[in-house]
Amino acid sequence: MAHTITGKKGLLTRVRRIAGQVAALERALESEAECAGVLQQIAAIRGATNGLMAEVLEGHVREHLGDPSHSPETREADMDLVIDAVRRYIR
Repeated sequence: MAHTITGKKGLLTRVRRIAGQVAALERALESEAECAGVLQQIAAIRGATNGLMAEVLEGHVREHLGDPSHSPETREADMDLVIDAVRRYIR
């Protein structure tokens, strides 16, 4: 996946931010923080994860499905991969 290689720095920054948010959530739970703050942290993690998914998905669609040099069979296979990934993600 060349799009994850060229955007590696930005993707890793997002992943590290999510890891920090998860660590903050863990600390909040360990310190018995108010549930409103815990809920807010969970929502922030979900938003960050959604943003990461959207960025990787967009790169994949543009590079693999949007490339006119790919055969119809290759595009079909890539489309199936995207559909499967999105279905698993939204469960």
